Amino acid sequence: MPTWDPNQYLRFERERTLPCRDLIARIAGGTPARIIDLGCGTGSSTALLRAQWPKARITGLDSSPEMIAAATASDGSVTWCLADARTWTAEEPFDLVFSNAALHWLPDHAALFPHLLRQVASGGALAVQMPVNFDSPAHRAIREVAESPSWAPRWGSGLTSAHVAPPASYFDWLTPDASGVELWQTEYVHALPDAAAIVEWVKGTTLRPYLDRISAGEREEFLAEITRKVALAYLPQRNGQVLFPFRRQFLVAHR
Repeated sequence: MPTWDPNQYLRFERERTLPCRDLIARIAGGTPARIIDLGCGTGSSTALLRAQWPKARITGLDSSPEMIAAATASDGSVTWCLADARTWTAEEPFDLVFSNAALHWLPDHAALFPHLLRQVASGGALAVQMPVNFDSPAHRAIREVAESPSWAPRWGSGLTSAHVAPPASYFDWLTPDASGVELWQTEYVHALPDAAAIVEWVKGTTLRPYLDRISAGEREEFLAEITRKVALAYLPQRNGQVLFPFRRQFLVAHR
């Protein structure tokens, strides 16, 4: 698994939490007593859950020791758990199983998502948001550089990659155990200072598996190549900023 840098991830905290806020707003009518935040990261999403449901008993789960350490320092009222969502099973069903921008890193969604729904109490919900931006110019630039002859030999086997299935697949996987499934996609258009800021954004997520496998000097060269390609794909607006469209997929499965 790649290492995670909480400070790098938080550089774009406002933009990253917008989808989380939208997902919470979609389910805000309920009053869950027990909530788990899968892939809680630094605890930013967990804090939003706490603000919406201040009386709930909340657990934050993440497989990264660095992220759990940062989250633990942020809120002592949450039960923080270092564990892998792929193998997690609830001792007691939760009213809300929530995940913001995490499950796309995990394989075999056909088995994972029905399993997660089975951890939800009757009348509760599984609520998930995942990026579906993998065909963007920024991600294409990463793949083009990473797969070039000069870089491809460095990665070896077992490189972590993100994947999200089409909405229809999640509908079919979840409906056997759900009373209803809601699915939607939203494209957010973020105004960033320049193309280099886009690279800084993906350094906190998509680029982590690559950067973990090369030396500090190689990282500088690798990022420079990607930045040149990204700068050609995202041209400045009149005020000098660049627009970074980012599409995300949402689902709420009710028990």
